[in-house]
Amino acid sequence: MKKVMVAMSGGVDSSVALLKLMKDYEAIGVTLKLHDGEYDSNKEKTCCSLSDIEDAKNVAARFGIMHYVYNFKELFEKKVISEFIESYEKGYTPNPCINCNRYIKFEALLQRALELDCDYIATGHYARVEYSEEKGRWLLKKAISEEGENDKDQSYVLYNLTQEQLSHILFPLGEMKKSEARRIAAENGLVNADKPDSQDICFVTDGDYSGFISRTTGKKYPAGDVVDIEGKVVGRHSGLINYTIGQRKGLGIAFGKPTYIVGKNISDNTLIVGSNEDLMRDSLYAEDMNWISVESLNEPIFCKAKTRYRMTEQPCTVYPEENGRVYIRFDEPQRAITPGQSVVLYDGDIVIGGGIISG
Repeated sequence: MKKVMVAMSGGVDSSVALLKLMKDYEAIGVTLKLHDGEYDSNKEKTCCSLSDIEDAKNVAARFGIMHYVYNFKELFEKKVISEFIESYEKGYTPNPCINCNRYIKFEALLQRALELDCDYIATGHYARVEYSEEKGRWLLKKAISEEGENDKDQSYVLYNLTQEQLSHILFPLGEMKKSEARRIAAENGLVNADKPDSQDICFVTDGDYSGFISRTTGKKYPAGDVVDIEGKVVGRHSGLINYTIGQRKGLGIAFGKPTYIVGKNISDNTLIVGSNEDLMRDSLYAEDMNWISVESLNEPIFCKAKTRYRMTEQPCTVYPEENGRVYIRFDEPQRAITPGQSVVLYDGDIVIGGGIISG
């Protein structure tokens, strides 16, 4: 019987993933310790807390399997927290969960699993992995259910998976809806059947990203001018790390009409504001691309893409550029395209690849 290491977050999804795999694999459970402290002041919004570890242990004990806790705090600090801070300081708005998947769950954890003679790792992500004989490649595909498209699909945050990693990954929930996972958990008496999903970044418990950055770095980020799209000074900002593209509230300036943040200029420390129409863009550049369904991109392709997790993919054309960068032009303008976020490309339910929006 093949052996699988199940990454158990303490939530219902990974617990049901374990349950589904136990019939066909020898399973062991692993929970990751990623940072210090008890990050569950509001359990509806956080993950990776000490109580989450206890929930995972209880589920593992319920099914009589071994459970381990791995300390990846140093790697998490380097690859997730530090890169999160550096990205904000460059004027970007990063998604640290994508880096956590990339460097922690599907790189470091997989390496540990292989060292322990496991054939696979498994998580509770809603996505699918298939091997295509036609392409000769492993494919990452969107989650589906009996009713069709799955609104819990998490393929967007998994676009960095490599061919080697995909060949050792199982996603048991790829054809299941969240409601079904909760039903299975309840029927099997799991303690976390009704546990809410985690929502916020696990290491920023109060949702105050800029406050976290300031406390961590000990830096004071300078105030500067707020300018309109013509460059006219219309106010002052309290430090660029306090703002994100598309933000409307919290500007501290009365404009007399709906006004949004449409850009940041790090070189002169200015915050650019404009109308909702000024947020609309029909193109972007992306770098640090990872290709899944193709080995590389050598000519333009027509596909669909999304620039945020919670959006519907939009038709576009992708043009390869030098140094692995791509230029993407959408058929219709898109709102609040944000540097630092990820753009993920789709061919139907297949993930072609993705990268970081750079401009």
